[in-house]
Amino acid sequence: MNNTIEFDDIQALVRFGHGHLVDASFLLLDIVDATQAKHWLTNAPVSSAEIAEDIPERALQIAFTMEGLQALGLEQEQVEGFSEEFYTGMSGDNSRSRRLGDIAQNDPKGWSWGGNSQPQSHVLLMLYAKSGQLDIFRHELEDNSFKQGFRLNQQLNTIDTGGIEPFGFTDGISQPEIDWERSVTTDFHSREDYSNRLALGEILLGYPNEYGEYTKRPLISPVSSKKTSLPRAEDYPEMEDLGRNGSYLVVRQLHQDVPGFWQYMDQQVSGDPQQREELASKMVGRRRDGTPLISDEHPIASNQLSAGAANEFDYDGDPHGYQCPIGAHIRRSNPRTGDFPADVQGFFSRLVRILGFGRKYPGDDLVASTRFHRLLRRGRPYGEPISPSDALKSGALNSERGLQFICLAANISRQFEFVQNAWAIGPKFSGLQNEGDPLLGHRQPLGSGEATDHFTQPNAQGPTHCSKGLPPFITVRGGGYFFLPGIRALRYIADANTSSSDYTASGGD
Repeated sequence: MNNTIEFDDIQALVRFGHGHLVDASFLLLDIVDATQAKHWLTNAPVSSAEIAEDIPERALQIAFTMEGLQALGLEQEQVEGFSEEFYTGMSGDNSRSRRLGDIAQNDPKGWSWGGNSQPQSHVLLMLYAKSGQLDIFRHELEDNSFKQGFRLNQQLNTIDTGGIEPFGFTDGISQPEIDWERSVTTDFHSREDYSNRLALGEILLGYPNEYGEYTKRPLISPVSSKKTSLPRAEDYPEMEDLGRNGSYLVVRQLHQDVPGFWQYMDQQVSGDPQQREELASKMVGRRRDGTPLISDEHPIASNQLSAGAANEFDYDGDPHGYQCPIGAHIRRSNPRTGDFPADVQGFFSRLVRILGFGRKYPGDDLVASTRFHRLLRRGRPYGEPISPSDALKSGALNSERGLQFICLAANISRQFEFVQNAWAIGPKFSGLQNEGDPLLGHRQPLGSGEATDHFTQPNAQGPTHCSKGLPPFITVRGGGYFFLPGIRALRYIADANTSSSDYTASGGD
């Protein structure tokens, strides 16, 4: 097997976050003329993951919904080769919405885009540029083929906040390290301890994942297809691989009630500034400068954060959540667990634990191994920022601001949906009792009627403290599942056998 990575066939977003391109805008498009749309897609200057000699001043990435692939004429057999989650869509059924916490104020019926009460967009264009160059870049891209082929459905704007998310915390610190060299073993249960290094197949289709398996994706028989430049599948060399070097892109527009967040903290501590900061930090799991609560060093200098000093820790030494509460947002999002708890060594110890015996703490073995559920985040904030001090002022407005949450994963169900359902909003996460994520939780009672609007903070020196009556701090405004193809696959999709007579939308401007 050739371990060479085809960076020229991978869209740049998978390898780079485009952090130096501080201006970004995401365009949700409908295809109104398939022939013109495909002509534009064939020639679109999509940015690849190759390292250029000069630092790029702009970048373009392209992704499709299932409806978009169908509108471009991809054969139904090929579309059905994608995952069920992608095929159905984020808001495609009530069961999925319930599992994702998209109920009550998060119900897709009320979304401004991507909900189940409106048609799904077809294409997502992701534009990145240096400060002041975004409008120029967009104008250059929107030629006659673009204007005739697409109709703008929704524009998701972003804002550069210098790496600070809307609640005021340093963001983007914890990311998996992708094994581009393909040097780490993917043998099942051979990596017992937590590791930040992740198999390439957890992010890109067409490569072995952490189970040593290839994730389902469309494979095409060369006999039944026209001659293409698609790569061959590693696991089935006789087949062409439409998924290889591509990934699934999860997008969710998350509105953040910043005044509500800080005013709740203030009310809980009767206005004490130090306690207010402490409570907010406990809910997040980090201090505002990015220092993890689990760390013995505080503060970590900002110039050390990029070097990984704020990401090199686990929770093995804090099983009860005395330092970082078990329900804290970052602990739920990435529990940093290995295949076995830290005290399990050797075959006999493994066997005992597999059989369910030998637990040292009640919460042992209640959290799945993290390496099977990692996400690669690429989100950007939006809306006019407001400082915590201004958010505390009487009359502070809950304006439209929040996060354009974006993540990449090769398996939507096992990665994004598992993290969202079992960890983020799961009321029983790691042995907790009826408690959702303090940031993402929807606060709705369980089917039994038990409340979930509280946050517990264990205390080694005294009784557990419980903050009750949490309002929802984050509301979903829209969302969708997209396929971010490899660049050769993108050209193949643009060359699908259809014409303007096969798909021409009506209506609209």
